[in-house]
Amino acid sequence: MSEVKKAGSGGGRGGGWTRFVTARPRLTLLVALVLTALAVLAGGGVADRMGSGGWEDPAAESTYATGVLERQFPGSQPNVLLLVDAGDLGVDAPAVSAEARRLAERLDAEPGVDGVGSYWSTGSPALRSEDGHRAVIGARIAGEEKDAAAVLDRIAPEFRGTHGPVTVSLGGGLAVRHEMQTVIQEDLLRAELIALPLTLVLLVMVFGSAVAALLPLGVGIVAILGTNAVLRGITEFTDVSVFAQNLTTALGLGLAIDYALFVVRRYREELAAGADTRAAVRATLRTAGRTVLFSALTVAVSLAAMLVFPQYFLRSFAYAGIAVVLLAAAAALTLLPAALVLLGDRVNALDLRRLLRVRRAPRKDAPGAGWGRFAGLVMRRAPVFAIVTTAGLVLLGLPFLDVKFGTADDRQLPVTASSRVVQDQLREGFPGNPGGGITVLAEGRSTPAQYADYRERIAALDGVARAEGPVTAGDGSAYFTVVPEGETVGADAQRVVGELRAAEAPFETSVTGPAAVLVDSKDAIADRLPWAAGIVVLVTLLLVFLLTGSVLVPLQAVALNALSLTAMFGAVVWVFQEGHLAGLLGFTSTGDIETTLPVLMFCVAFGLSMDYGVFLLSRIKEEYDATGDHEHSVRFGLRHTGGLITAAAVILAVVMVAIGTSRVTNTKMLGLGVALAVLMDAMVVRSLLVPSVMKLTGRLTWWAPAPLRRFHDRFGVSEAAAGDHRSGARSAPESTEELREPASSLR
Repeated sequence: MSEVKKAGSGGGRGGGWTRFVTARPRLTLLVALVLTALAVLAGGGVADRMGSGGWEDPAAESTYATGVLERQFPGSQPNVLLLVDAGDLGVDAPAVSAEARRLAERLDAEPGVDGVGSYWSTGSPALRSEDGHRAVIGARIAGEEKDAAAVLDRIAPEFRGTHGPVTVSLGGGLAVRHEMQTVIQEDLLRAELIALPLTLVLLVMVFGSAVAALLPLGVGIVAILGTNAVLRGITEFTDVSVFAQNLTTALGLGLAIDYALFVVRRYREELAAGADTRAAVRATLRTAGRTVLFSALTVAVSLAAMLVFPQYFLRSFAYAGIAVVLLAAAAALTLLPAALVLLGDRVNALDLRRLLRVRRAPRKDAPGAGWGRFAGLVMRRAPVFAIVTTAGLVLLGLPFLDVKFGTADDRQLPVTASSRVVQDQLREGFPGNPGGGITVLAEGRSTPAQYADYRERIAALDGVARAEGPVTAGDGSAYFTVVPEGETVGADAQRVVGELRAAEAPFETSVTGPAAVLVDSKDAIADRLPWAAGIVVLVTLLLVFLLTGSVLVPLQAVALNALSLTAMFGAVVWVFQEGHLAGLLGFTSTGDIETTLPVLMFCVAFGLSMDYGVFLLSRIKEEYDATGDHEHSVRFGLRHTGGLITAAAVILAVVMVAIGTSRVTNTKMLGLGVALAVLMDAMVVRSLLVPSVMKLTGRLTWWAPAPLRRFHDRFGVSEAAAGDHRSGARSAPESTEELREPASSLR
């Protein structure tokens, strides 16, 4: 049987890993310091190599059409718009027309700029505001996103501002994405400046010791710096979204703190129980270390599920998430034990709480006794707590039934952002949003009569305001511009995309544009979502089974974790889609949710929920292996981890809320939504649902058929001593008051 002996005060003989970690602690820390310094050098400037797009499916029809149009008709896909404001003169005034043409000629002469067109060259009413005071010059900056952004940085100062009788502002998709990238970098720095000191204060309050409080922060910083180096390497081979850096910071700090809390707490328990330093470290690695490893694997698997999606926005979070989770676990299982060996009892030094502590009566209960009594109360009323809590979570999730999916646009930015101001004026003051229509690529030679007949048929489709074209090329290809009624990517525009794709034509057609990209993105996510969910569920079931040896516990873990996310999804729709609290939180509601965000939030929040679930189940299983008393083990587990999980959840929520202060709506939604999910999981699911459900399932909780028991005996882990409860292991205490924790433990 693959068993891990129960760690006692003296510990047992450590395995090879523990001997390796503790044998040369100074050398371990020195190597880590050198590697961290190299990571700082390797990861420098990683944000400048990241992109701010990634919502498109590379294999979709819209992506193919966009690529062809960009090569053959760059003017059809403008990504930079110069909004020319002529004021009271009007855009048709001779002086204004002359200056606008000069600007268009200068823009066309810039290296890297193609397809320049304007109201003054085409006369298109879509490029002129309804009041006649403003008009548009459009252009395409081709190339990779980073190269295009460099061109934009070079030309923007030359064109933005006053030119004779006109004032020029820059907008367009490229300008929006570039400004979004800049805002995200600024917001991330501010979030780190908010989160780090607050986290340190909370850790001091939890541990008391300033020395112990600094250890989790050290682990988190190592994980973040290491992940930046990993992402810098990945950018050499594929696109990585700048949004992923927010996840790196949040998970790097949050999980490092979780793991370090668990390890340091167990180490202090072992010291208080009489173990010497090295024995305490060995015992900690055999118990808490194993739990950290399982937790990291479950979180990494949840994040790895995003690799099945084609959009690099989602794949980027998988790259960043997997790297930061594994690095946080590695640091917690190597650097932290080495530091503990060197610190010994000094891990409890510098108790800053004494500065704030007032004289109070001595405690009559052992630390954590309140959690034990609370677990007993919940289990005595298990049916009530299980039904009421489940009903409440389902009720909170009901708004998600009305979710509407959309795409990210300039309204992600604050209203004062320069590119957002331009896009707002285009949206509100022009008859058709320039650059926001539907484009139909036609490939194959046709006659003018066939083109005209096709244009008339698509112009007659329900929901089409007008159809323009064709614009032809010498190879026989052409394109039509279709302007939908209403919102550029609204439900009507998406329906028009489907009708255009179904319409008969004497040539091959491919449809693109914002609405077509959204339709293809939704289809790609729907096609791969079952695979992603299957990976998360199956691997989670396997890992929890290896941890517990039970068939029912993994099923409970998956079901309760999914239930813990209902409040998050309900709040996302109620707040961000419907616009409640928009003024307080400082964002603009577009009436929908960006398509990839629910997938991302599910993977992140589910993984973090499993993180806390593993902490609790591990301690319950450890005690059950030793005593065979099911109800006592549940009380014991909640008593010994309730304070730990709550403290970890509050600290992680602080980090996520700091991320949620971002001025970019998607980042705000991710930070605040995951913070809510973490708090609901720790304070509702782990405290109420888990003990009540485990009470209802009783000893059946630990059942497994004989073949699976043999599989677990061979490949799983057990915290039992040489003989477990089935062969006379120690009996359970008569009451939770007989359980004793060291005074230094988390409350």
